[in-house]
Amino acid sequence: MPDVVKDHIVNGNCQSPNGGVVTGEITVKYYAVALLIGLSSPAVNADNTIRLSEPVAKTEHTETFGSALDMRLPQVSLAALKAQPQDYLEAPFQVTTRIAKVCQKKGCFFIAQQDDVTIRVSFKDYGFFIPTDSGGKEVTLAGTLIKKTMSAEQAAHFRADLNDGNPALVPGEVYEIVAQSVRIPLRS
Repeated sequence: MPDVVKDHIVNGNCQSPNGGVVTGEITVKYYAVALLIGLSSPAVNADNTIRLSEPVAKTEHTETFGSALDMRLPQVSLAALKAQPQDYLEAPFQVTTRIAKVCQKKGCFFIAQQDDVTIRVSFKDYGFFIPTDSGGKEVTLAGTLIKKTMSAEQAAHFRADLNDGNPALVPGEVYEIVAQSVRIPLRS
């Protein structure tokens, strides 16, 4: 039971915020609130993996987060995105890449890597997250490339969320993939 609720329960009775003791039906309400608070905690597995989104599709071997993966989109490489970014701005594509690092706070972004090319991947409208144990897995994603300005504070915040000083996270003008869909294998 969360400490905030324990602090209000004294000898089987509930203590109101102003110090009075309340019993009976109110006690049940306090316990119900305690249960709801416990159930609304982030989904953390026994191995400390955080999973804040459910997959939209699941097979024996993969999970897909966001929306269904559109396999009709043109396949590109991170090297092509980095070499000719203007050719891919705001145009949907798919890329198969290794997840180098995942945000360890919520799984709200990751660093994609192919050979020595890295790029930050965020999720459309902050609408879904991936499991925090997805690092090292080769994924297929559908998304678009955007150009944005990353402040020094944002770069520092992202590096802290990764527990890493990743070179893909530097202040200034950067390119980033905004994914609508990410298909992740269940095993590396």
